Amino acid sequence: MRIVRLLLFVLGAAVAAYGGWLLLPQLDTALPWLVGGPLLHDLLVAPLVGLVGLALGRLVPDRRRLAWITAGLLASATLLLIAVPLLWRPPSAPPNPGLPDRDYPLGLTVGLAAVWAVIVLVLVVATVVGRRGANRS
Repeated sequence: MRIVRLLLFVLGAAVAAYGGWLLLPQLDTALPWLVGGPLLHDLLVAPLVGLVGLALGRLVPDRRRLAWITAGLLASATLLLIAVPLLWRPPSAPPNPGLPDRDYPLGLTVGLAAVWAVIVLVLVVATVVGRRGANRS
């Protein structure tokens, strides 16, 4: 088992060193992202997520509902994370026919609306089914 771990460590270190060597020519432009991303996460995103989690834990006492709301927030965060480069920075290359002619803000809005429509639908159905089950007992 130690040999396997050592082999995986050496392989991982070699791949990381190769990646660093490939990154070296672009280090001046990549360094702000490599430093800024973790700093932004640790100073802004993680505390904000923690506060939202605490607030949701107090506002939504039913754990099943909380799980669906959490899933909706996770899906929304993923959609927003994917959309940031398309919404924020100008294209770095000449336009590729068929790709940049999309309305990205509208697509993000429709995607978020679809996610939350499904979450609301699931919560409404769960509430109706729960009430019917309680009335039959």
